[in-house]
Amino acid sequence: MELWFSELHTPDVKLSIRVEKQLFSKESDYQRIDVFDSREFGRILALDGNIMLTERDEFIYNEMIVHVPMSVHQNAKRVLVIGAGDGGVVKELTRYERIEHIDLVEMDPMVVEVCRRYLPGNACQLDDERVHIHFENALKFMRYRENEYDLIIVDSNDPYGPSEGFFTKEFYGTCYKALHEDGIMVNQQGSPFYKQDADAMQRSHKRIANTFPISRVYQAHIPTYAAGYWLFGFASKKYHPIDYLDGEAWNHLHLRTRYYTTRLHKGAFYLPAFLEEMLMEVE
Repeated sequence: MELWFSELHTPDVKLSIRVEKQLFSKESDYQRIDVFDSREFGRILALDGNIMLTERDEFIYNEMIVHVPMSVHQNAKRVLVIGAGDGGVVKELTRYERIEHIDLVEMDPMVVEVCRRYLPGNACQLDDERVHIHFENALKFMRYRENEYDLIIVDSNDPYGPSEGFFTKEFYGTCYKALHEDGIMVNQQGSPFYKQDADAMQRSHKRIANTFPISRVYQAHIPTYAAGYWLFGFASKKYHPIDYLDGEAWNHLHLRTRYYTTRLHKGAFYLPAFLEEMLMEVE
């Protein structure tokens, strides 16, 4: 008997992965959490039936959402991470000695508990002394934050249901206020391929572009995400993501990566024609 996990990307498209066994399944106060073990992708974390990460390709997402802003903002020391309870983003951030403080705001304590147990490769730095975990609603957490962070990383779920509040004009304005005068915000922007995802990406980009003086989109290939094609938003009060890239300084850190390079950094911001047109429509 074969066991398959399937995630619907559209009503007509789904991604299916054969799994060896289901390691965990439970409803938390916020969502259903599942962990599967598969031969091709290793362990898989799914929330409400959507793949959040796999052991095979998590490094792509985490490296691109962390090292792109960190190679641009050479003085980033205080970081806010929203979501990312699996620990992958924190793991990459703690590799930088210059970082002094990381606030991780995760709504669901069970996500952290499950990942500590079943995905220790991701959660391995959650106990770093610089990391401060807050189990609360990030919108409330940020309400009174002002001029506090060098970098905000928004690693939320897709813009539907409980995560919809992380894609509003009000939220981006709150992030702007919480950043220092040279601060950067990076967020996941979803996929531009299927219509529902593309519409959500355009709405988000329009709101960010209306909030920050510098707003760009960059891309990565992530096999288990919708269409295998994923976008990130880069928004800044001061730094252009290519003009301020100090590739020599970043390379001297000797951080071993499996996806990100300073050469790839530049290329990630050069987008295909159809995506440029979609962004221009809302800018």
